[in-house]
Amino acid sequence: MTGRSVLAGLFGQGVKPSLTPELHEREAQRHGLRYVYKVIDLADAQLSPDRLEQLLRHAIALGFDGLNVTHPVKQAMVPLVDDVTPDVAAIGALNTILITDGATVGHNTDVTGFASAFAQGLPDADLGRVVLLGAGGAGTAVAHALVRLGVRNLAIADPDTSRVGALTASLGGAGIVLEPLTADALPDVLATATGVVNASPVGMAGHPGSPVRPELLHPGLWVADIVYRPVMTALLQHAQRIGCRTLTGAGMAVHQAADAFELITGQPAHREAMFGDLDDLIAAEVENAHLHQELSDERKP
Repeated sequence: MTGRSVLAGLFGQGVKPSLTPELHEREAQRHGLRYVYKVIDLADAQLSPDRLEQLLRHAIALGFDGLNVTHPVKQAMVPLVDDVTPDVAAIGALNTILITDGATVGHNTDVTGFASAFAQGLPDADLGRVVLLGAGGAGTAVAHALVRLGVRNLAIADPDTSRVGALTASLGGAGIVLEPLTADALPDVLATATGVVNASPVGMAGHPGSPVRPELLHPGLWVADIVYRPVMTALLQHAQRIGCRTLTGAGMAVHQAADAFELITGQPAHREAMFGDLDDLIAAEVENAHLHQELSDERKP
């Protein structure tokens, strides 16, 4: 270990199962850092969103070097920091706060994380016409990343049409064709699309299923999913079965964590090693779930 200590944390609701703390701590070990990562679950602490400013001030006073921020306070934290990056200003949401000498700067590594994952996993993908499923916080970050990557036509679908409107408004000056997309129009648009990204919760362990009916996919599509638990979602399974190129959510998960680690520590992250860490953590999670199920079955009369 070096003489340097780093204090980081995670703000959010229902964040106890997050793998982010373990990813950060394992990477810190490779650098020989004394790295303490605290999880602050707003629900457990019985903290209401109107106390976020007080919570941030406490973190500064306690000497935190940085904070990761997640649902449901990514937007609410933006006006509470001293400065923000251009990405945060455009999106209206942050997921990392860097604290230096008491001053706070908001960053969004969801944008950079998806952009890096896409460039690595689908480097020559056709961005002519892309369908984005989900216009919430994650979908907004993905949309801005796609603009950075060079998308020319972006069709956006979300059950909440107000979110689609807000996202298209935030991209109004991007110089691309924007299409608010209804569920009825999805089949026709997918037929001529070059790619699709799922940025909705559908496919997560708690929200099983696919956001797209399998028969609407075709081999000319590339298919990306930001869900990483499970890594191989139903959508990606259907896509691979018919020969689509695919991108799992593991890349975004690792790159956004690595970007945040670099911001907080100033040290370059070992990204390939972090991919291995994520694989190990997910495998252990699956094994624990299987053991729990076996024990439950044994107890049944």
